[in-house]
Amino acid sequence: MIFQATIAQPVTMTGIGLHSGTPITMTLRPADAGTGIIFHRSDGERTVSIEAKSCNVVDTKLATVIGKQGLSVSTIEHLMAAITAFGIDNLHIDIDGPEVPIMDGSAAPLVEMIAAAGIHSLPHSRKYLAIRKPITIVDGEKRVSLIPSRFFRISYDIAFDHHCIGQQHRSVKFSPEVFRRDIAPARTFGFLHEVEYLKANGLARGGSLENAVVIGEDKILNEEGLRFNDEFVRHKILDAVGDFSLLGYPLLGHIKAFKAGHDINHQAVEKVLSSAEHWQLVEFSEADLACALQKAPATYQRELAFSKA
Repeated sequence: MIFQATIAQPVTMTGIGLHSGTPITMTLRPADAGTGIIFHRSDGERTVSIEAKSCNVVDTKLATVIGKQGLSVSTIEHLMAAITAFGIDNLHIDIDGPEVPIMDGSAAPLVEMIAAAGIHSLPHSRKYLAIRKPITIVDGEKRVSLIPSRFFRISYDIAFDHHCIGQQHRSVKFSPEVFRRDIAPARTFGFLHEVEYLKANGLARGGSLENAVVIGEDKILNEEGLRFNDEFVRHKILDAVGDFSLLGYPLLGHIKAFKAGHDINHQAVEKVLSSAEHWQLVEFSEADLACALQKAPATYQRELAFSKA
């Protein structure tokens, strides 16, 4: 993807917040080249604009949360992953509640939402963050490494002391088609005792079997079962795509993660951004852009193959 992109037209969705349990309306709007991804969080008559960047992360305990001036938006990782999958660089996101709607607990409804809006290419080049030297961060048993790669790839390992999960591994060479088919449908998950604890403490008010995989003592409680045999590790990859989008640039590198979550993902992003000697920004030359512009439609419309599915 040589050019920056935004969406072709505004699109709106309304859904329940996982923790607040209240209806939240979110509208995605086109943005000019160089704008980046910006959440416009409204609370009554007040609106605060929060750039989707690592420097604005204020919490990573249960989800990735960004905030400014006393207002925040939680659980942005599924939406950010879908935005990344479509190669969208510039977007305005209007949201009237404290969290992105959870929908069915996966990124699939968000992918459908963006596909319905369409993709609009802009005549400005994209910059990629290319890993040149390995970077590793360790936090107890958790570990995340980024190593050089010509592509964006994620290899993930999880290990849970529960027979419904156990040890799972998956490695994905990232592409829009792979994301939509293999990663986006994977739902968030939790253990029943954790859900009960959260609800008892005023959280997960909107959580249900409709928007999460819930694991009991000896079985999956959702009647329909799992969407994939390894749905758990696939969802961890989904979260990682969203978390690493907060680098602020599309990534060229291989993420290797073990028992990782939002907290160490954020630590890894911060480590990358503070280690400039380990990466460089790359973009296409003016000659490449001129050649591409000659071949592109006059309106610079770009339609991803999987938006037709």
